[in-house]
Amino acid sequence: MAPRKTNRQSWSEIAMAEAIKAVSTGEFGYLKASKVFSVPKSTLERRVKGFNKQISGSAKGLGSRQQTFSIVLEEQLVAYIKNMECMLFGLTTTDVRRLAYQFAERNNIRHFFNANKKMAGWVWLRAFMKRNRLSLRTPEATSAARARGFNRVSVDKFFELLEPLQDKNKYTPSRIFNVDETGMSTVQGHPSKIIAMRDRKQVGTLSSAERGTLSTAVICMSASGSFIPPMMIYPRVRNKEEFSIGVPPETLVACHPSGWMQLNLFDHFVKHSMASVENPALLIMDGHKTHTQNIAVIEKARNNGVTILCLPPHCSHRMQPLDVAFMGPLSTFYNQEVEIFLRNNPGRVVTIF
Repeated sequence: MAPRKTNRQSWSEIAMAEAIKAVSTGEFGYLKASKVFSVPKSTLERRVKGFNKQISGSAKGLGSRQQTFSIVLEEQLVAYIKNMECMLFGLTTTDVRRLAYQFAERNNIRHFFNANKKMAGWVWLRAFMKRNRLSLRTPEATSAARARGFNRVSVDKFFELLEPLQDKNKYTPSRIFNVDETGMSTVQGHPSKIIAMRDRKQVGTLSSAERGTLSTAVICMSASGSFIPPMMIYPRVRNKEEFSIGVPPETLVACHPSGWMQLNLFDHFVKHSMASVENPALLIMDGHKTHTQNIAVIEKARNNGVTILCLPPHCSHRMQPLDVAFMGPLSTFYNQEVEIFLRNNPGRVVTIF
């Protein structure tokens, strides 16, 4: 790399922040503060008086495009990327660019990212990786094969992450939660077997429709066996009163065009689990992108004392308690109720209303 050809802005942002604080509180004048903290006097004066509208505080602004995030904010973003890598959920370049856009929007930071694609550009990514000693790596084929599926390597990695969390926070069973989601269709998935004559080659049964509407049920329970009120997400834009009829008490009913989990579920969890920094909780879930690559969820979890631990890829069917012991019976009993409704109401079909 070519040597730096200018000494402009060779001062540190931390030193500038301390100098601004010293002048603002009256501890030092501009000249003394510039000497004590080794920052330019003229730059310090402009920052304190707010003459530069595009660059404020201790941030640097060399060139036509200034660095988007401060050192502190970039450190937070890097820490998240490294954490996901350790959990075997490494982020691609596209994932990081999308996270950067979310991060800037959430912190009300002026940026030049693509608002249509909702992601940062390649120029920003290359500079970000260079500043933070990050590189683009292709996972080793042998390691990827070993980490895929339910095996000793994947399971050991999960418990290597779990054990220090448990040692640090001393979670009781009532503070360890598992959350999972399942699709609920208006058409039963697997009709129950029926008794028929042996010589019949084909038997039929009533079905609600050829194709059903898929809604989502989100279930969360603790290791002690207590359930948090479920969440039902319907694939609609607007909510209707009919959706709340007959649901379990305090069920959160929401609508979203995709019908899948959104941020308000996490608010629901924090409320009913009473999670806080003083009363921390461990939330175990799969590594779906909507859970792990959402800056809003990450910040809300950190601020409320919730640690999110992701299960290894392709291991949910063996390691996720709800998947192993709850979702199967739920699907079976739901299908039975659909069959009973169709049998007792000839000519009618099951809908989400």
